[in-house]
Amino acid sequence: MTDTAALTGAQIPGTVLSIDAMGGDLGPSAVVSGMAKSASKNPNIRFIVHGDEAELTRLIDRKKVLAGRCDIRHAEAVVTMDEKPSLVMRHGKNTSMWSAVESVRAGEAKVAVSCGNTGALMLMSMLRLRKIEGVNRPAIACLWPSRNPQGFNVMLDAGADIRADAEDLLQYALMGASYARNGLDLKRPRVGLLNVGTEEHKGRAELKMAHDLIERVAPAANFEFIGNVEGGDLPSDRVDVVVTDGFTGNVALKTGEGTARMIRELLGEAFRYSPLSRIAALLALTSMRRLSKRIDPRRVNGGVFLGLNGTIVKSHGSSDPTGMAAAIKLAARLAASDFTERLAARIGDAEEAAAAAIHEAEEKQEQEEQQESKS
Repeated sequence: MTDTAALTGAQIPGTVLSIDAMGGDLGPSAVVSGMAKSASKNPNIRFIVHGDEAELTRLIDRKKVLAGRCDIRHAEAVVTMDEKPSLVMRHGKNTSMWSAVESVRAGEAKVAVSCGNTGALMLMSMLRLRKIEGVNRPAIACLWPSRNPQGFNVMLDAGADIRADAEDLLQYALMGASYARNGLDLKRPRVGLLNVGTEEHKGRAELKMAHDLIERVAPAANFEFIGNVEGGDLPSDRVDVVVTDGFTGNVALKTGEGTARMIRELLGEAFRYSPLSRIAALLALTSMRRLSKRIDPRRVNGGVFLGLNGTIVKSHGSSDPTGMAAAIKLAARLAASDFTERLAARIGDAEEAAAAAIHEAEEKQEQEEQQESKS
């Protein structure tokens, strides 16, 4: 979700990305411009571009930096933002989104990027790519601007599934830690569980159980569990990965994006208020540009679908070229690290430890319930 050092400067030889060019609110022009923007900074990425062949050929031919780097796959239909995912699954085989996911399934591309309908993309990806063995619910991981040296934290789930039990939250912790290692170069990520307080006894029963499970599995999974964190810790430097259910995560994400936009607008109004404030704006121009870039939602763009046999990066539906370039940069970074293979291996290694931890936690919960019933 951001334009930071962790995601820049990687020269990625022969990395092929699959791009759904038709699903965004701004149309294929914004997508192709974003591809060009990203390609100009990384000469080694290639694209398989899915959508209307005539229109895409015209747009790509205008971008010299894309010459010889795009394979266009014609797709007649487009998945619209208001279509029901269930209908898309029945009638979506000729869409650009379906074609983009199929390129990953066939092994032609390492990662697919789409700014189309989130629900349809997730359902389509689950159907075509299947879940990694051992994963119950896939999750969407997003990047959150923070005070950490890498410039942002990972939060999941950001809306793949509104429900999550203790075992799901444990898997989110494992997947989020793996994402932080491969996407952000963090050798031992710090993982926190989002709750209404930092005390262990706070929160619903599934959160208490998840706390115990994650704490037990953390040493074997090579991450540091710091316990419960609160909403105010999302942008802090005390945690790298924040684990929560999809309902809470999606509300937090949309709230953060709306707040960032409001701050930018209010700052603009304040500096235009009077002649003196306009002079002050000129004096503070460099600092204001740095702040604006830091909180710009376009530069923190790209939710990653975790838990599937293939990597999908979901870009915002309203992505402009800057936002699309950020999502492509993230996709290239994950493709270069063989992220999907490493994630599957990490889930497999942790499965035995997780099963033992779950059994212990269930026994503990049963004993506590028995003690409560006796008292």
